[in-house]
Amino acid sequence: MILGLSIILLLVLFVPFTIPFVERNLEVFLFIMGIAAVIVSGVLNKGLVLKALEDPIQITIAVIVAGVIFKWLQKPFEKGIKGISRILPFRLFLALIIILLGIISSVITAIIAALVLVAIVSVLELDRTSEVRFVILACYSIGMGAVLTPVGEPLSTIATSKLNEDFFYLLKLIGPDVIPGIIAFGILAIILIHPTKKVWGLKANHGKESFVDILIRGFKVYLFVMALTLLGAGFEPFIKRFLLDINPFILYWINMISAVLDNATLAAAEISSEMDEPTIKAILLGLLISGGMLIPGNIPNIIAAGKLNIKSVEWARFGVPIGLIAMGIYFIVIVLFG
Repeated sequence: MILGLSIILLLVLFVPFTIPFVERNLEVFLFIMGIAAVIVSGVLNKGLVLKALEDPIQITIAVIVAGVIFKWLQKPFEKGIKGISRILPFRLFLALIIILLGIISSVITAIIAALVLVAIVSVLELDRTSEVRFVILACYSIGMGAVLTPVGEPLSTIATSKLNEDFFYLLKLIGPDVIPGIIAFGILAIILIHPTKKVWGLKANHGKESFVDILIRGFKVYLFVMALTLLGAGFEPFIKRFLLDINPFILYWINMISAVLDNATLAAAEISSEMDEPTIKAILLGLLISGGMLIPGNIPNIIAAGKLNIKSVEWARFGVPIGLIAMGIYFIVIVLFG
């Protein structure tokens, strides 16, 4: 059984990263791998099936509802952004946007927050370097903030479900660590972004979404979370065998692989209800911070980079140093304060 789960885990972690067709159809691939994992581990039963059907409901509804609202309000929203950006000092405006997106992403979902970010960038008049830095800092903020509720992103949905905890558990567990981080990324925008007259800025590649597009995105989120629920249940024997006794500080740094691998998938493979809270916190913070380093690390990165045509090298040049510094600071916080 352990050998079979090890093979499935390797396939889940590396096949999407190496085969473009699988990456484009990630939800279906993970669903197949989830079915394989629960069969190999012998945990497939009616209760698990019902749980897999139920877990994605809240986040799917949130994605669809927020998507419809944003579709209706997109034009006045873009006009409002232009007006506010002219009133406030510009770098303060960017900082406030980063902080606000990070905080509300746990309600409107990381997906919609990323689409809002793209809409904001499309109406700003910045040079490319400034826009890239703004997008990366905002994606760090969104990626961290969205985890505070189960509707924010698949990682938080899966973590809450696997731990059998209530809606506000993650907010209580890592909110005191995450919220200062969100504010810090906003402050970094004031320090590190120095806008100049717009030359070769980012060009948004986003047309008007139809209601069908919104529903399709909702279905993909539903299938993705269902797949992660199955994978999480299937990997439980693997977790008990290899991860429960590992020092949380080691798990924290191991999770830097979240820079290139989807952090929700890693959460499904790593988190167990048998872990203590310091270990869970170390796992989550390691995943969240390193997930911002490179484009494949989390959903906001993928959406923003894809729609704004940001290159991997551009992202890494700024995203990796910021992530490494943040990882170091949070590691000190974990060691000193638990």
